[in-house]
Amino acid sequence: MSTKDYLEKDYYAVLGVPKSATAEEIKKAYRKLARQYHPDANPGDSGNSESTAKFKEVSEAYDVLSDAKRRKEYDEARALFGSGLGGYAGAGGAPRAGGFPFDLGDLFGGTGQQPGAGDRIGDIFGGLFNRGGGRAGGTTTRARRGQDIESEVTLSFTEAVEGATVSLRLTSSSACTVCSGTGAKAGTTPRVCPTCEGTGAASRNLGNFAFSEPCRDCKGRGLLVDDPCPVCEGSGRGKSTRTIQARIPAGVGDGQRIKLKAKGAPGENGGPAGDLYVQIHVKPHAVFGRSGENLTITVPVTFTEAALGAEIKVPILKGMPVTLRIPEGTPNGRTFRVRGRGVPRKDGTKGDLLATVEVLVPQRLDDKARGALEDFREATAGGDPRAELIQQARSE
Repeated sequence: MSTKDYLEKDYYAVLGVPKSATAEEIKKAYRKLARQYHPDANPGDSGNSESTAKFKEVSEAYDVLSDAKRRKEYDEARALFGSGLGGYAGAGGAPRAGGFPFDLGDLFGGTGQQPGAGDRIGDIFGGLFNRGGGRAGGTTTRARRGQDIESEVTLSFTEAVEGATVSLRLTSSSACTVCSGTGAKAGTTPRVCPTCEGTGAASRNLGNFAFSEPCRDCKGRGLLVDDPCPVCEGSGRGKSTRTIQARIPAGVGDGQRIKLKAKGAPGENGGPAGDLYVQIHVKPHAVFGRSGENLTITVPVTFTEAALGAEIKVPILKGMPVTLRIPEGTPNGRTFRVRGRGVPRKDGTKGDLLATVEVLVPQRLDDKARGALEDFREATAGGDPRAELIQQARSE
């Protein structure tokens, strides 16, 4: 079945269901019609009867609409080509009501009155859809996108948080400087690939459609080289090294892989450049850590500051320290949040700084300090703070 015939058939109308019908509604409609037109239900009909033809038509419609992938392809194809199909002219060029005086076969490269129209529509849609065994477009060598490139960079902790511009030395393929990308030896020229006729693509028949893929003979170039360039050996590509300045966005993390669009290898025949993927490595910081969009820091405090409360200075990343108030009775390990002093987000806001206090225990005491602590112990003497813990352990 040709693409033209495929698109002119309204499978929804054949099953008597709307285009928005669910899979269950399609199955129910098919079963009803299949029972009605099945040959076993019409034993007196011959093989060429109307009921037999109707049964085949119903089965064909169900085969397409019951398969989610095929149904999607069918809907998309009719959306592209099927709008107003009923108004186009039939064979011979006679216009239908509200239509235009040309044969629909011309649109799909048939034997209509406008030779070459099929090639033009193939060029417009890049060979996405074409008739089984047909060509994928005109004879113009198709543009090829450049290759993607992988690279990596090591940043300081501060550069990762605030963003940085770095120099990256890249090695990628580019047009051979000796043959200017033709792949042919000096004084010779490549010839058009007879298999794909220069399109760089061959079609694979998948039933109702033929999808294009790179030509196996010319590897998608559309050209064949009989006398190859001795430097690139006929590929038309060589290795090039270049240094670029790349902007690493603020807030990247260790191990993250970022994409820099169109920073990869240049394309062929006017095709777009590939992309650059950069693997990020971040050096640890001596003071700060990171938890998602928040920075972390451990702040030492004295026993008296934790017990009596205090205002302490806390450093931030690249800036003057901020003042943090520690309430009296602060336990060891408590975390305080300093808002807006963390890692930049994509929306321009910042995460927070999470400051965890660490109560320092004096390692050496003079007589005065020891006497003061002895007085403190006597003043706070009371029940054993571990009594409840011991009791709970025994009850289990």
